[in-house]
Amino acid sequence: MVNKDISLREIPLREKSIVFVGFMGVGKTTIGRLVAKKLHRSFIDVDQEIENKYQMPTSEIFKTIGEKAFRKEEKNTITTCCQQRLKIISLGGGAFLQEEIRNVCLTNCIVFYLDISWDSWKERLSMLVDSRPVLQGRTIEEIETLFHERKDSYSDHNSKLMTDQLDEEEVADYITESLKMAWNLYD
Repeated sequence: MVNKDISLREIPLREKSIVFVGFMGVGKTTIGRLVAKKLHRSFIDVDQEIENKYQMPTSEIFKTIGEKAFRKEEKNTITTCCQQRLKIISLGGGAFLQEEIRNVCLTNCIVFYLDISWDSWKERLSMLVDSRPVLQGRTIEEIETLFHERKDSYSDHNSKLMTDQLDEEEVADYITESLKMAWNLYD
């Protein structure tokens, strides 16, 4: 019997899927879509996949089945996605908190951490609060604490990019060029 983990580690670098992690609202989905287009790969937004399965937005899933059940489905979806080649995958902001998810992503994919400063991120808060159940009912101080606490879980990655002074196209171009250079080095 072949161990799946061993066979997955043997995926050539240029065929590995790319995973975007970072705090909610940093731009993982927007940038992921742009990178997918530039690299001619399929894009998977994990939250969207789960919303499609349950036929409701994440905020309703949290209310209906609870965060624990959502996180279990999230882990299953990410595990399946990370076993595929040539995908661009955007994770929800809380997904990488789960050690099993971090391990499956880092073992099978190239993980990009999209970082942002608190000052830049809080400018986006008004656009995010209604669609992010984890933010609802929290004070600005509680959200800032959550922001800084989650940074630790994102510290396991293959590459990090600070996005504060860059627009989405600049971030996508930088990532695409970095990947192409790495692929050329290791071919």
